[in-house]
Amino acid sequence: MSGSLRGNVGKKDAKALRKAGKVPCVIYGGQSQIHFSMDEVSFKTILNTPKSYILNINVDGKTYDAILQDIQAHPVSDRILHADFLEINEKDPIIISVPIRVTGTSPGVLRGGKLVKKFRKLKVKALLNDLPDEIEISINKLDLLQSIRVADLNIPKVELLDLPSAVILSVVATRNLEGETPAS
Repeated sequence: MSGSLRGNVGKKDAKALRKAGKVPCVIYGGQSQIHFSMDEVSFKTILNTPKSYILNINVDGKTYDAILQDIQAHPVSDRILHADFLEINEKDPIIISVPIRVTGTSPGVLRGGKLVKKFRKLKVKALLNDLPDEIEISINKLDLLQSIRVADLNIPKVELLDLPSAVILSVVATRNLEGETPAS
């Protein structure tokens, strides 16, 4: 992604940028804040996806590694009003939400249960080089009335920040199975 430095920072200038189809942005977390603007259409690739992105932002020839920290949108038109990026450093751990990918086939679902997914992403803390693109969870051993909690996951060099007792996935009984008891 690329942008251009903003000469002036204020309401009038931000309004003029938005009228021209640009979004006022800021990168912080480094040595100084960088105020710049980007085309609104360049945000489509990072907003309309469940994936987490570490972005390379080029501002007037200088490249910054950053993650999208916050975005403000118009309440009616959903146009992007402002974006905040957090500059990341390879030596400092970062906190980011990483998507979950479910793999395998659950015996509980095959017997008529329903897989309930409570989380789409998990919040993790890790160094940049240790961050996973996604968290893969196998449901091959998940039977009826069983669940997978945050504490059940073990990802090397990654700290999970969600509540350890929080249920990520579970197989619940459907109406058809309410009278039956699960086999042990």
